[in-house]
Amino acid sequence: MASMPRVSLRPCICTVLFLLNTSAFGQSTVTIYGRLNTAIEYSRASTATDGTSTGSVVRQTNYRSVWGLRGEEGLGGSLKALWQIESNLSLDTGQGQIAGRNSRIGLQGDYGLFFMGHWHTPYTEATMAYDPYYPTTAGYMALIGNGSTSSSDNVQDTSSFDRRQKNIVQYRSPLLAGTSLWLGVGMPEEKLTVPRNPALYSAALVMDRGPLNATVAYEVHHNYQAAGRNDDALKFGLAYQIFSGTRIAAVYEHLHYRTDTGSLQRNAFYASLVQQLGTGSARIGFAYAANGTGTSTQTIGNFRSGPETGAIQFTIGYEYPLSKRTALYTYYSRIENRKNAIYDFAINQLGIHAGADPQTFALGMRHNF
Repeated sequence: MASMPRVSLRPCICTVLFLLNTSAFGQSTVTIYGRLNTAIEYSRASTATDGTSTGSVVRQTNYRSVWGLRGEEGLGGSLKALWQIESNLSLDTGQGQIAGRNSRIGLQGDYGLFFMGHWHTPYTEATMAYDPYYPTTAGYMALIGNGSTSSSDNVQDTSSFDRRQKNIVQYRSPLLAGTSLWLGVGMPEEKLTVPRNPALYSAALVMDRGPLNATVAYEVHHNYQAAGRNDDALKFGLAYQIFSGTRIAAVYEHLHYRTDTGSLQRNAFYASLVQQLGTGSARIGFAYAANGTGTSTQTIGNFRSGPETGAIQFTIGYEYPLSKRTALYTYYSRIENRKNAIYDFAINQLGIHAGADPQTFALGMRHNF
């Protein structure tokens, strides 16, 4: 019996191409991709205002590692169908979830992009790239956006404006002078299970022209805290590549919650610098959250109203590329809470009490494929 021919699969190739060159079908592509990102951290928090001590821990942390499939199919002219299935992958625990991250199906053409699925809101995605430590323990989500939720519907997480939304429908307009309008609606599917018909509405105007990126974003959480009360967030962002090795970015954000006990508001600022030094780059981030204001007596996410409820966060580190896909990095990040503030890391929290200052030192490695 003749031996079967051997088929060689080159492991370094991560893209599978299916070419259907007939009059009935356009070209279809499927791409396998991912990011493996983990670090060893030494983390601790100072003594809280009430004398509570959290202590210290050495831990391996996962920074939202992912693997996924994405593809598109030409449907004639400029129209094409696109899809993506992105899944969680935890290197430290071996856990994961199919389609636990950005996953969608949609159409794109001359009139823009329309898609449905499970995806970052326009408000979130508009400034993610401004933070060189997104999405690690040091990410700006500790202060900007009031925490971070990797996946939520309209009732699971009612505080965070940095979120991936379930059951979201989005539209992104074609570029006009380098500017695009992004719109998203978190469908009110919980109407049948809670007596307040919650929904999410998110928008961002994003300009990306050469070295300059600028955005204004706005999001409304309809009936999140209670029936008849909406929360909203507004932010402005600006990033600029000054020289080939220098990039600066800044974000201003205003959050406003309307609770059963009254209004709760807060302003926050963030700035970052990425500066090439030798082969690698130094990365600095600084965030400031003002005191919460308003009549509400509730704590929403990481902040509340009153004196001494503000905080700052600063992060400094260095990243060294071993190749175009692989990098080593290190950083130190610290949140300095005022005596009544309870800000903690948005990812890999330490579980602090008011007035404690969480901090972490990390040595990590990242590979993209």
